[in-house]
Amino acid sequence: MSDFKSILTRFWGYSAFRPLQEEIIQSIDDGHDTLGLMPTGGGKSITFQVYSLAKPGICLVITPLISLMKDQVENLNKKGIKALAIHSGLSQQEIKIAFDKASWGDYKFLYLSPERINTERFKDNLSNMEVNLITVDEAHCISQWGFDFRPSYRKIKELRKLLPGVPVLALTATATHEVEKDIQKQLDFKKEHVLRESFFRENVVYVVREREDKMQYLLQSTQRAKGTGIVYVRSRKLTKEISEYLKRNRISADYYHAGLSSLNREKKQNDWKSGKTRIIVATNAFGMGIDKANVRFVIHFGPADSPEAYFQEAGRAGRDGNKAFGVMIYGKSDILTLKKNVEKSFPEVEIIKKVYQAICNTFQLAVGYGINQTKDFNLGEFASKYNMQIQQVYNSIKILQREGYLELTSEADNPPRVNFIVTRDDLYKFQVANSSFDGFIKLLLRSYSGLFSDYVPINEDLLAKRAGLSMEVVSRFLSHLSSYKIIHYIPRKNTPYIYFPKERIDISRLKISKEHYADRKKDYQKRIEAMIYYATQKLKCRSQVLLEYFGETDSVRCGKCDVCLERNELGLSKLEFDQLAQEIKKILKDACTFEELIMKLAGNEDEKINVIRWLMDNGKIVHRIDNKLEWK
Repeated sequence: MSDFKSILTRFWGYSAFRPLQEEIIQSIDDGHDTLGLMPTGGGKSITFQVYSLAKPGICLVITPLISLMKDQVENLNKKGIKALAIHSGLSQQEIKIAFDKASWGDYKFLYLSPERINTERFKDNLSNMEVNLITVDEAHCISQWGFDFRPSYRKIKELRKLLPGVPVLALTATATHEVEKDIQKQLDFKKEHVLRESFFRENVVYVVREREDKMQYLLQSTQRAKGTGIVYVRSRKLTKEISEYLKRNRISADYYHAGLSSLNREKKQNDWKSGKTRIIVATNAFGMGIDKANVRFVIHFGPADSPEAYFQEAGRAGRDGNKAFGVMIYGKSDILTLKKNVEKSFPEVEIIKKVYQAICNTFQLAVGYGINQTKDFNLGEFASKYNMQIQQVYNSIKILQREGYLELTSEADNPPRVNFIVTRDDLYKFQVANSSFDGFIKLLLRSYSGLFSDYVPINEDLLAKRAGLSMEVVSRFLSHLSSYKIIHYIPRKNTPYIYFPKERIDISRLKISKEHYADRKKDYQKRIEAMIYYATQKLKCRSQVLLEYFGETDSVRCGKCDVCLERNELGLSKLEFDQLAQEIKKILKDACTFEELIMKLAGNEDEKINVIRWLMDNGKIVHRIDNKLEWK
């Protein structure tokens, strides 16, 4: 293990591993297939990165999050560690070059989006790679019971046949016991082996507030709170409305959602990360791959639609280990909206079929064609063209995705790239013959290295500033050089794309199974109910409610959430309170008066009265018309 520690110190500057990291690394080193359960911000990536750096060969990292891929590849390259990423947002030539590098270029990490595993190009190149580990990030995506199931993850199992003897490390921050078992089954674990860190976040204080005037409470909260924060909302429209409301009240804020241009999103994200903007108001598009340690609060302006999503988003607070807050503000209308989401999330089967047919027609895919094709897809434009509701289209696509007909990637943000496709001698001849391009070509070559061997991301804004030109003129220069076949220029693209893992089928053969419709609807209903219970119950520690959802039934009260603080005022320990509450519950199987209840209970009278009053205030004991009390 000393080699692993020296690598940790050399590349990351840490003298010791965080909880569970060392155990996971040792488990893989012993040859065990391993499922690592670590909370958001727990340092999952260090486990496979440190292990693979200590071994000869390359680590395959499968993840659906393109932004996370890019961040990790960039961070590894900055440390002098050779890493690259391949996903369907790249051109075919870029994918070819990347596979060649992975096969022959002494690279240590190859990040792959799951749909690439099924391609012939990947399988052909795999035999040239010495693979030391298969890492499956966001492993809950492989389980049909997971909250973000992706059928392409099921193809990972086939890697085991191609790479016998190579251990598998599966990592996730959110998995129930049911999902844990399914992950291991789907990945063909030789033996069940889970290493689990408690999801308990000692430094995060959970608070829930029911308020009809949510905006006023949000303003008061952000005025009182110190440091940087995130406010999660459920619509793009609200991101702008709330950020402008905060700014009108002299609070530094900005908004973020997937519909903004990539340059705009990048600027807003960087302003927030650097501290220039204090609060970012965002949809759930914000957060994946963003590692900002000193977030002091995460506020949900209304409930998330599952405990998994809530825990992951709230978990972005306090990654530095210092005190932070996870706050949820909701009104009665939010609970009604959440309940209605169940029906909205499962459109009628005929509508789902209509969406599938319209998508295939849009891309002019004939029946029997389209397998492994990737197409740019603008959800808003598509919905408008076919006069459909965006949410209806999106939810239909999610069900089609579960059935394996197509997959939607909503966060493909690719910067502009350039690759010189002529030799240096031919380039020199072109510069001599076309003097108007000479200065710009020299600027490109001075600004970036590797342009002759690879597709290099460029910053058009930076080039424009250095050349004293507008960005439009820079883009024109690049386009002209591309048309002259001097460079291959790929403009910036942030359009989501749809991937077709199988050929188009006739609509009469399209089946929506009970497993992926009725069963999932029932499962989604349970998640909604669990979220509503978390928000509305006032008897149990917030942290305990979340932990129990993820299977941790032996956790203790946090002592800091809004429920715990109110109970703390009673002056009783958890054990004393629970014993009294259980006794009261037994007695009130048969309704009785307040005085009769006091008489039947043993113990200190003040304590008995305080607990009864507390239970009445929080709706567990109700007062009937006949003046008797009963347990609700």
